[in-house]
Amino acid sequence: MNSPITGTAAGVPFTALPPDGDENTPLIVTWHMLDAPRSDAAFAAALPMHGLPAWRVHLGMPMCGARMVDGSMDAGLALMREDVLMSLLHPFVRQATEEFPAALASLRAQLPVDDGPIGVLGGSLGGAVALRVLADTEIPVFAGAIVNAAVRMRSVVDLFPGDYLYDTESEKAVDSLDFVPKADVLAERAPLLIVSGERDHPDLRADAIRLAEAMGDRSELLSIPGLEHPLAEEPGIEPAPQLPSAREVDAGLTAWFRRHLARTG
Repeated sequence: MNSPITGTAAGVPFTALPPDGDENTPLIVTWHMLDAPRSDAAFAAALPMHGLPAWRVHLGMPMCGARMVDGSMDAGLALMREDVLMSLLHPFVRQATEEFPAALASLRAQLPVDDGPIGVLGGSLGGAVALRVLADTEIPVFAGAIVNAAVRMRSVVDLFPGDYLYDTESEKAVDSLDFVPKADVLAERAPLLIVSGERDHPDLRADAIRLAEAMGDRSELLSIPGLEHPLAEEPGIEPAPQLPSAREVDAGLTAWFRRHLARTG
């Protein structure tokens, strides 16, 4: 089993897991959660997808992992208290999406990956990034997957204490991150595996089911018994042993991407 490779791609930190054997293989890119695992290294440990004939490159989200301010999540927590949607959730997804094309070009320059369509995977808030790459960019994708994802950002905002007071700008922002109405676009772009923990937040699980229904036969819903929202134990910043529930998610993702990689070969 090859050791992880760490680096930066156009300023974005990454943890890359090489395939066994041949170089110049396809690329799968991931974005982690803000819950545990909340860094690229920790996400790579939770969902390594070992044995795939592809590079798995786990990108760091803004202000997480190597991009934490003063080595802690305190700055992010301050943004959450300021305005959870307009200071934290929406700009994090926007930044991660906007910086991806340059990061992808840098990864292709640094790693022996092929120049064909990529796979995309996101967990929780990182799921919204993966969905935005599918819905709002033209980057070729052979298959996508999301885990306990932020399918509708209103549902994520509702998880935080108090009643959020929307205005015109925040209504526009939150609606731009509602992917159920974009199901037809997503279905045209790539097949999508929707992984949902049966003990995830009820509204997030309901959104996952709605998206799967809206995408029809271009999606598959994989329900994981006993899985809550996180995929790792706290603090979730450093790599940690894989939890049994994450192992089950990992197996489903590995089988999904292996199937679609075979179709691209």
